[in-house]
Amino acid sequence: MKGRMLSIGWIGLGNMGVPMVKNLLKAGFQVRVYNRSPERAEEVLKAGAVWAGSPKETVQQSDMTFTMVSDVAAVEALHTGDEGILAAPLAGKIVVDMSTIGPEDSRRFAQLVKESGGEFLDAPVSGSVKPAQDGQLVILAGGNADVFEICQPMFRALGKRSILFGENGSGCLAKLVINLLLGITVQGVSEALVLADKVGLNRAQVLEMMLESALGSPFLRMKQQLFLENDFPAAFALRLMHKDIGLALDVARRTETPLPAASAANTVYSEAIASGMGDLDVSAVYLQLKEMAGL
Repeated sequence: MKGRMLSIGWIGLGNMGVPMVKNLLKAGFQVRVYNRSPERAEEVLKAGAVWAGSPKETVQQSDMTFTMVSDVAAVEALHTGDEGILAAPLAGKIVVDMSTIGPEDSRRFAQLVKESGGEFLDAPVSGSVKPAQDGQLVILAGGNADVFEICQPMFRALGKRSILFGENGSGCLAKLVINLLLGITVQGVSEALVLADKVGLNRAQVLEMMLESALGSPFLRMKQQLFLENDFPAAFALRLMHKDIGLALDVARRTETPLPAASAANTVYSEAIASGMGDLDVSAVYLQLKEMAGL
């Protein structure tokens, strides 16, 4: 495959998939796309992508197929359905799953693809919609080093850095680690803001203080306006963060790793979902904490 422009298949056109496909198109790649809801493909089709009728067809007509869907059930359906990935001849093909799923499930899909003659890389990403639009994602990979190298031209179109952590499943583990930190960080910022609200401090000034301190971060700057306006349109949905913390806690239980802050955060995220906030941005956990504080 080296030395020529590879044809790309892409399955999954959600908030992340659409800008990522557009960046591949801008980089000159031919991209065939499939999505369970065809209307989600309109934007990328206008940008030059070609429609494929099924996951099987996507793989058949592409050298390398990327999947970017919401959870393990969706990944399972893509692989094992009657018109799924595993129904296609996979000899010489590469499947790159960029979904956030548990490492054991990822290794299982890798084994199924390899048994069918293909290669599999798990490559979830760190970053939400804006980094996806700007091609500034960090790609966290697990799998064969030669396959990782073949993917580099595509990864450069999608992100600012790609890191190979080890064998299949390692990329998924790395994603759970970084999202665990993100989930706890969002809760920590939100708790601090709720205490500031409760004691009557000006929220804009508190956020300014945070940003000017050693704890200031690009993430906090990106979310600053949401906290100021109490408006939380989803860049990364709260329900997906809850899913990822749950996956991290599953790994922690299997490895006997205590994660007390994660366990506490998981409880609050669960309550936020029960309060109807699951489709809001992850930073809407602030609203749940405000409700708990009687604000």
